Amino acid sequence: MKKYILALDQGTTSSRAILFDHSGRIVSVAQKEFTQIFPRPGWVEHDPLEIWTTQASVASEARLKAGIPVSEIAAIGITNQRETTIVWDRETGEPIYNAIVWQDRRTAPFCEQLKQAGHADKIRSKTGLVIDAYFSGSKLRWILDQVPGAVKKASEGRLAFGTVDSWLVWKFTGGKVHATDITNASRTMLYNIRDQQWDPELLKIFDVPASVLPEVKESSAHYGVTESSIFSEEIPITGMAGDQHAALFGQMCLDKGMVKNTYGTGCFMLMNIGDQFVESKNNLLTTVAWKLNGQIQYAFEGSIFIAGAVVQWLRDGLGIIRNSADVELLANQVKDTDGVYFVPAFAGLGAPYWDPDARGTMVGLTRGTKAAHIARAAVESIAFQTMDVLKAMEADAGLTIRELRVDGGATANNLLMQFQADLLNCRVIRPKITETTAMGAAFLAGLCTGFWKDSAEIAQWWKSDREFNPDAAPGLQSQIESWKRAVQAARAF
Repeated sequence: MKKYILALDQGTTSSRAILFDHSGRIVSVAQKEFTQIFPRPGWVEHDPLEIWTTQASVASEARLKAGIPVSEIAAIGITNQRETTIVWDRETGEPIYNAIVWQDRRTAPFCEQLKQAGHADKIRSKTGLVIDAYFSGSKLRWILDQVPGAVKKASEGRLAFGTVDSWLVWKFTGGKVHATDITNASRTMLYNIRDQQWDPELLKIFDVPASVLPEVKESSAHYGVTESSIFSEEIPITGMAGDQHAALFGQMCLDKGMVKNTYGTGCFMLMNIGDQFVESKNNLLTTVAWKLNGQIQYAFEGSIFIAGAVVQWLRDGLGIIRNSADVELLANQVKDTDGVYFVPAFAGLGAPYWDPDARGTMVGLTRGTKAAHIARAAVESIAFQTMDVLKAMEADAGLTIRELRVDGGATANNLLMQFQADLLNCRVIRPKITETTAMGAAFLAGLCTGFWKDSAEIAQWWKSDREFNPDAAPGLQSQIESWKRAVQAARAF
């Protein structure tokens, strides 16, 4: 009897593995951090081989911790940091350059050239994305241009491109499978999410040969089996999705209009918009939520660059707290921010502004401003930024959002969660199991193998831990207006 699903959660700073049982309960967890490489300002890289070795080792460690035989693992689901780009030699299996991470900005000038050449509307119409260095296409182009001999090798079909999911599948299957799932493909700027195929016109714009591209499969599908040398026997890999898509599925946002927000270093908010492609009119991205049993679901996405990172800055930059968890205690020492507003645009502003030139700005300071006011303004800035994205989603979708499902480290902050509910005037629901990204990957893998019968069966494992209901606090509208003025100040500076 197969009793477990192994979820591999390959993130930006660490590789993790989580074993789930049939009731969606976490049986064991293993995690390893890996090296962040910063060759120049604005450049961020990872060693693909270190990604692989850390992910393979935690996969084994999670099983050993649980003390279970390999034969009891029904399948593997993979979820991954999106947009991070790897190119490797098909014959040797060796990467030809480090992985260029989603945060990397080196291709911004190339992206500007694409905009100047008038490609923005076409790319947006086909991919749902704005032209930005964030996505994989420009990173792939850079590697082909900069690595000696890469263009020739690529034209001869000797190179393989993939996001991290593709790289892991290639390694786990011993180089037998070169594939990605549709959610990761949708983040490359090369994949047409209306036609659901690699787009010849986009490949021409980026000058990318089709021979380097992986096969695109559904999010819940049979990708291949692991080499027996890795786990002593074969395990099927049957689920794959980019981290935010996996979290949307793990939060059981299966119906049109359901929304989740992940509060991590940044915030990633996704809304299920059903089976029809809708182009955003409010600076959101349209992306593939997942594809199951031939049925595609789309989503609106809004990315906030700085969320939990603002608390890290209070700790490491200002030194007003010792640990990130202390921010709630400090912020609760005052009843409000006393007119202080903090726009943490350290790396520009993401959705719905997409303003790379905005900078971090604090307004409303007086002689009476204390560290507690700044801490509270920092916490509230996360909720205000989320509100901006959610209002854009409501406008694009033409509906009012009644509840927001949340996950990520910052959801432990009850002050933030309550203020978020008040601002949005909707219920904010924190689930019992907040490992929703890994859980989504596990669910996708288990559905393919029949470990779980259908999504109705897995929906019962999703349980609420706490609900935060909106409280119509006086002066809220005035605070929202002041926040908007603060954003204008950050953009004007």
